[in-house]
Amino acid sequence: MSEQPIGEPPASGPEAPRPRIPGNPLVWLTGGALLVAVIALVIAIVAVSGGGGDAKPSGQSGTAGATGPVGPAPGAGGSAGAPPTGPAGPAPAPSAVPADCPKATTTVSDAKDLEDALSAAQPGNVIVLRDGVYEGKFVASKAADKDNPIYLCGGSGAVLDGGGVKAGYVLHLDGASYWRVLGLTLRNGQKGLMADHVQGALIQGLTVEQIGDEGIHLRNFSSDNVVRGNTVRNTGNRRDTFGEGIYVGTAESNWCTVSDCKPDNSDRNVVEGNTITDTTSESVDIKEGTTGGQVINNTFDGAKFSGSHADSWIDVKGNDWLIQGNQGHNSKLDGFQTHEVVKGWGSNNVFKGNTAEVNGPGYGFNFTPVNGNKADCDNKVTAADKGFGNIPCA
Repeated sequence: MSEQPIGEPPASGPEAPRPRIPGNPLVWLTGGALLVAVIALVIAIVAVSGGGGDAKPSGQSGTAGATGPVGPAPGAGGSAGAPPTGPAGPAPAPSAVPADCPKATTTVSDAKDLEDALSAAQPGNVIVLRDGVYEGKFVASKAADKDNPIYLCGGSGAVLDGGGVKAGYVLHLDGASYWRVLGLTLRNGQKGLMADHVQGALIQGLTVEQIGDEGIHLRNFSSDNVVRGNTVRNTGNRRDTFGEGIYVGTAESNWCTVSDCKPDNSDRNVVEGNTITDTTSESVDIKEGTTGGQVINNTFDGAKFSGSHADSWIDVKGNDWLIQGNQGHNSKLDGFQTHEVVKGWGSNNVFKGNTAEVNGPGYGFNFTPVNGNKADCDNKVTAADKGFGNIPCA
């Protein structure tokens, strides 16, 4: 087929001839290839320099035009597929500060900071402890008020360590009314937490362990306090006779030492929802002189009872207490007891809805003397060799 002359309109139809390229076809082909190469080079230069609107999104590694940092090549610094070397991963998360704790006004990280914060505390302050071990015996002595309590908070990883079980209190609330002590771990003192002359305090969510005598003690006219949701264990490491878990009031033999020779009227205290195990003496000891408190919904295990007076989970020597909804397992003798140590005390206490798996030689309920004390028939007693009680249920 002959070439079509320049300037003539193309032929129509399926047999129309192809347009004729003027000049040498080899020159045209060479020039076109050169033009394509130049265009490709320009595009490549623009892409490498980060220009243009079509760059890959940030973070796509190994691609020209990525705006984020480029990651190491696979296998760099080690065998193929090995993770890159560098600092260790994040440390374990700190233990959580209790949700009931407001935002900190003071945050402490060592024993000296804590001592200073306790000394300077004013109503409305919130002292928060970072995780760590705080060695020493700590005292709070500034009273707050009902509408502006003082908070002392930390997670279980914030540990107050008293340095030994022979003497001293790990934490002493000395006249520190309306404090809120939440979440901490207390260990390694003669007593864990001692409250003297304290009103309206909340002691909640603590772990109290490795203690010489009692775990938590309210005394010296400490009234209207709440001890709730704590774990108390491993007490009596100094003398097993004094290894109670929670202790309310003062024995008559110590009234002249502690309460000016008067009955220690530590009244209307609430002991609720605590777990008390591995104590050498009673789980809860309620002393003569106390009135109108409650011990409710706690769990006890007396398998480690060994002290000379450790023969029940709860021993009530005060008046008008409500003992309700508790669960006890394993006792050296009885489940629940009352006693009249001082004339007129140890009377009119009510026991309701408790569960006693005694696994011991005594009663579920042993009232000596009865003195108006009452055990309702909704209490459940098992594995007590002498049966439900020394009196019938009411």
